[in-house]
Amino acid sequence: MQPTLAKWPWFSQATGTSSIDEEARHDLPMNPILKLGVNIDHVATLRQARYRTMPDAPNAEPSVLQAAEEAIAGGADSLTLHLRADRRHIQDADLILVMKSVRIPINMEMGNTPEILEIALGLRPAYVCLVPENREEVTTEGGLHVSAQEDSLRDTVQRLQSNGTSVSMFIDPDLEQVRASARIGARMIELHTGTFANRQGAERGRETRRLSEAAKLGHSLGLQINAGHGLTTANLPDLFSVPHLSELNIGHHLICRSVFIGLRSAVAEMRQVMNGYTS
Repeated sequence: MQPTLAKWPWFSQATGTSSIDEEARHDLPMNPILKLGVNIDHVATLRQARYRTMPDAPNAEPSVLQAAEEAIAGGADSLTLHLRADRRHIQDADLILVMKSVRIPINMEMGNTPEILEIALGLRPAYVCLVPENREEVTTEGGLHVSAQEDSLRDTVQRLQSNGTSVSMFIDPDLEQVRASARIGARMIELHTGTFANRQGAERGRETRRLSEAAKLGHSLGLQINAGHGLTTANLPDLFSVPHLSELNIGHHLICRSVFIGLRSAVAEMRQVMNGYTS
């Protein structure tokens, strides 16, 4: 039976304990400039494919917590979990368990809905990334239209940040969306790199320039610049010309690679590629 939030004492992530020995992290040099957030949603997607109607089955697998532990051992700086309104992959119990069990920051992705906001206010993750949600999409596609909903987003940002959670806006590399994110008081933006990832040649070059301009503007406005969506070890070097990047959030590629080499090794492999970033 899915535990309800009312059965758990409210806590700040900073008070949690960890089952991970810090020395168990993969022994690879870390890029001091660029951090890696690992999205483990699709571990839950695989579990839900068979056990959606049997959440308490003793053999329900794979374990989201074990995936979190493997990602940390591979060198993850943070973990991303998207609690969607339709609960298609990550469940409330997954988020609670991971937050209580690890010491690295949790980035909770969420839509701007009253139900999920109340959960975030109760759990107080280190970070929240506000994203658009569409029930017809397989995964988040495209960025949040911040300038079209500044009033509601400003209220959500204020409530979360006054509660100890830093907030990011997941946006396309559009200069007006960067400015709007700053206007509503967000501390970070995550630039949507899906278009970049799906283009080749000159078209990718144009998208890289758009990302660079958005990053420069965001940095000038005092925003932390993160990026994510569709990034792989193959296409990541083409992103290295984008300045001021602080953190990459990567999930699908790492879970795909983990099928063949394991999640710990997949994360470590990505970290090696990230070491090439110097901007």
